[in-house]
Amino acid sequence: MTVRVAMWSGPRNISTAMMRAWENRPDCTVVDEPFYAAYLVRTGLDHPGRDAVVASQPTDAEAVVAALQAPTGSPVHYAKHMTHHLADDMDLGWVTGFRNVLLIRDPAEVVASYVRSRESCEPQDIGLLQQERLMDAFPEGTPVIDAGDFLHDPEAHLRWLCGWLDIDFTDRMLHWPAGPRDSDGVWAPYWYAAVQQSTGFQPWRPREIDLSPHDTAVAETCRPAYDALHERRLRL
Repeated sequence: MTVRVAMWSGPRNISTAMMRAWENRPDCTVVDEPFYAAYLVRTGLDHPGRDAVVASQPTDAEAVVAALQAPTGSPVHYAKHMTHHLADDMDLGWVTGFRNVLLIRDPAEVVASYVRSRESCEPQDIGLLQQERLMDAFPEGTPVIDAGDFLHDPEAHLRWLCGWLDIDFTDRMLHWPAGPRDSDGVWAPYWYAAVQQSTGFQPWRPREIDLSPHDTAVAETCRPAYDALHERRLRL
C-alpha cells in the first residue's frame, strides 16, 4: 500500500523546502502544487509564467484528484498543496483518502513575505482561511505543524511525522543537494530561487515586520483562523 501524504500549506511558508525533504527519500515521489493550473483558470489571475503553468497541468479539479488517486510505484507519495488553490465550493470528501497534514505560519510573517513578491495581498491569498475550512473536513487527529516550531527542530518533527505515518525516518530528509528538480513546477524560476540554493532547512530567526495599514488588516483578518489552528498544533 502506498502511503499518500497531502501537505496543505499557504504561500510563503517552508512548503517547498518540506517538499525537498520528502523528495530526498529514496522511496518517495513528490507532486508540486497540482491544483495550480486549475486555480489560475478558475480565477483568471495573471501570475508569473501563467501560460506555462496552465499548459503543464490539468485545469479540471476532478482530473487533478483522479491523478492524485492513481496507482503509483512508490511506497510514499507526497503532494505539496497550496490551500488557496482550492475553490470555496469544492466538495472535500476526497481528502479523507489521504494522510493530511496542515503546515501553518503566522499571518503577519506570511503577508510580509508575500508583498515582497506580489503587488497586493488579500485574506484569500494566504491560505489560512482555507486551512481552517480544511481542518473541519479532516479526520480527528490531523496534525498541524507550525513553521516556527518546525524550524527550531526539523529532525524531531520529521521523526514524529514519519512515526505517525508508520514509515521509517531517514536523515536524508534533513539535507539535500542544491539545484532545481525535474519535479519542480514550471513556476520554479519565479519562486524557488532560495530553495534551489539551499541544502537543508534554514534555522529559525526572528523577522522584522513592517506592514502597511492594508496589509496589517489582511493579517489580522486571518489571525483568528491562525490562532485556532495554532492551538491545535503539534507540540514536541
